[in-house]
Amino acid sequence: MKLGKVEFCHFLQILALFLCLSGMNQAEVSRSRSKPYFQSGRTRTKRSWVWNQFFVLEEYMGTDPLYVGKLHSDVDKGDGSIKYILSGEGASSIFIIDENTGDIHATKRLDREEQAYYTLRAQALDRLTNKPVEPESEFVIKIQDINDNEPKFLDGPYTAGVPEMSPVGTSVVQVTATDADDPTYGNSARVVYSILQGQPYFSVEPKTGIIKTALPNMDREAKDQYLLVIQAKDMVGQNGGLSGTTSVTVTLTDVNDNPPRFPRRSYQYNVPESLPVSSVVARIKAADADVGSNAEMEYKIVDGDGLGVFKISVDKDTQEGIITIQKELDFEAKTSYTLRIEAANMHVDPRFLSLGPFSDMTTVKIIVEDVDEPPVFTSHLYSMVVSEAAKVGTIIGTVAAHDPDASSSPVRYSIDRNTDLERYFNIDANSGVITTAKSLDRETNAVHNITVLAMESQNPAQIGRGYVAITILDINDNAPEFAMDYETTVCENAQPGQVIQKISAIDKDDPPNGHQFYFSLTAEAANNHNFTLQDNKDNTATVLTRRNGFRRQEQSVFYLPIFIVDSGSPSLSSTNTLTIRVCDCDADGIAQTCNAEAYILPAGLSTGALIAILACVLTLLVLVLLIVTMRRRKKEPLIFDEERDIRENIVRYDDEGGGEEDTEAFDMAALRNLNIIRDTKTRRDVTPEIQFLSRPTFKSIPDNVIFREFIWERLKEADVDPCAPPYDSLQTYAFEGNGSVAESLSSLDSISSNSDQNYDYLSDWGPRFKRLADMYGTGPDCLYS
Repeated sequence: MKLGKVEFCHFLQILALFLCLSGMNQAEVSRSRSKPYFQSGRTRTKRSWVWNQFFVLEEYMGTDPLYVGKLHSDVDKGDGSIKYILSGEGASSIFIIDENTGDIHATKRLDREEQAYYTLRAQALDRLTNKPVEPESEFVIKIQDINDNEPKFLDGPYTAGVPEMSPVGTSVVQVTATDADDPTYGNSARVVYSILQGQPYFSVEPKTGIIKTALPNMDREAKDQYLLVIQAKDMVGQNGGLSGTTSVTVTLTDVNDNPPRFPRRSYQYNVPESLPVSSVVARIKAADADVGSNAEMEYKIVDGDGLGVFKISVDKDTQEGIITIQKELDFEAKTSYTLRIEAANMHVDPRFLSLGPFSDMTTVKIIVEDVDEPPVFTSHLYSMVVSEAAKVGTIIGTVAAHDPDASSSPVRYSIDRNTDLERYFNIDANSGVITTAKSLDRETNAVHNITVLAMESQNPAQIGRGYVAITILDINDNAPEFAMDYETTVCENAQPGQVIQKISAIDKDDPPNGHQFYFSLTAEAANNHNFTLQDNKDNTATVLTRRNGFRRQEQSVFYLPIFIVDSGSPSLSSTNTLTIRVCDCDADGIAQTCNAEAYILPAGLSTGALIAILACVLTLLVLVLLIVTMRRRKKEPLIFDEERDIRENIVRYDDEGGGEEDTEAFDMAALRNLNIIRDTKTRRDVTPEIQFLSRPTFKSIPDNVIFREFIWERLKEADVDPCAPPYDSLQTYAFEGNGSVAESLSSLDSISSNSDQNYDYLSDWGPRFKRLADMYGTGPDCLYS
């Protein structure tokens, strides 16, 4: 039988290994003349044996103990006088020795990956004396490795990413497997890598474990993820080697290799003309197979007749183009718009420009739909002026509004009374002419801001609003007067020509050139000997004394009438009285006291004391009157017992009706015929024993002219009032009118002797109603008879 080259090489390896193991399993004993060994009580002996290393294979699976080696000393003559002992790591538990022959055996399975060697100590003893005949020596038992561990991927499974469209050979990720076997002995720990799953897209380098792309132009949009299985095998990948596997998930990351494309070449949207500005008209989106930043787009209107009317922006979340209104739409002016819109990628990769332009175009047509619009005023704000002297009915100005729709419905005007609460103005419902309804006063309100409502005749719900500012022009209708209430004093020792007061005037009017006032004394005061007035020509005047020696005992107060004239056309004037009090002053001219009574009643009471005395007297009088009144009340005879308080009570019932279908709660005939009233009704406060045999009868009364006029006036006001309730609402008016058939509802006359009601039957109801019979009956004991 001939062997091949490979088989022959294997045979030689096995033979060499056998010879090596058989040679090392014997402990060589050699004579040595090395260091002497001393032991007390004995002569020196020579060291006659040394120890070499022992080797034992791991993972021995046999049933008998595994022979490791043999210890022997030249002192041992084979007569059994020498005993061998073993100590150290694993002695007795793992390794045992035959004390007679020195043979060492392993009793347990050994694993090099758990412990690679054991250090032990051996000694030869005299069996009789149990004393060492040789010095203790140390030796090592090494565990020889076999290929019993497969490679393992400690970091697996792996995930990695690589850009799509990457060229062949692009590195993706490196995987690493470790083998627990001895890397210094044989090929047990030499690993090679191979790919079991993932071809032909990826490959792996056998020695390094680097995974690379194996195909060009891998498209993420076609397939974005691949699952690879990588194998690591020891023994350099030869047969019989152990292997381990791991998985690698490779994800293709996106690049911008797809331009945006609109799904349609044209779009059409309908919008009402009443759509507010900034409202969204439509959303369009160009499709882009890329993701993330590679799919970000921008939209713009590049052409069309709606460039200034519409604008387009991008939604950052959805990448949609949002078309919104920039200006108000008007169906009557333009019924449709056409837009040319472009979508383009924001981040273009130059490597893929050859795939075509990264933009696309589409056409958007917007149809404007007609809606019923409210009337539109010719001006948003009307400015009008009117004199405050204008009479009622004076025309101030005119507003105009029209229906912008094709129907051009007639317009009716009214004033929003919430802006004209005092009803100063009226407006003609057909022409829009604004007139005065009351007298105006610029000093009360200089500008009136009112809102005019324009309502379509065919559709009153469509209401337009116009704003009118009415400025009231001033006329000279207010006379000048003192600017304040002056408190003027003059000292008793004042000298002639001394200034005692400077006065000024105010006028509520507002002339265009400002105020100009003229001051003078009235004709009757012009020649007085006490004071004079000087006009300063600056809208002020000065009051001066004409004499000296004012005395409070003679006259404590002076009244000086001053005539003030304005510069209006026509001018207005007024007479204002200046009150001047005479006071006692100090050396600096400061008034100390202005009370003249101090000289008149030096020993009497002051004014304050007199007022206090009068107040006390009045308080006492009021108390006396109250006491007298209360005593008179107590003397009045009682008409009922104190235990029972019988009074007339008004009971109010808040009962809600059942609506239009409820015909049981009231008499429909009374609502339909106002001329019919009921003659009599049964009283609810009478017991059932009292019966009225006659049935209620109805009487006809003539039409009440006043009542019809009242209703007609209210009806006309509701027709012209734009703030009135809708036409189908029910308006109720309570008007008793003259000659009401109900007459007086008061019970004050019910106790009079000429009352129509007879309460004599109360005497027949028993003792519980005796007090009522005494109060309302006609017997001789009646209190009010």
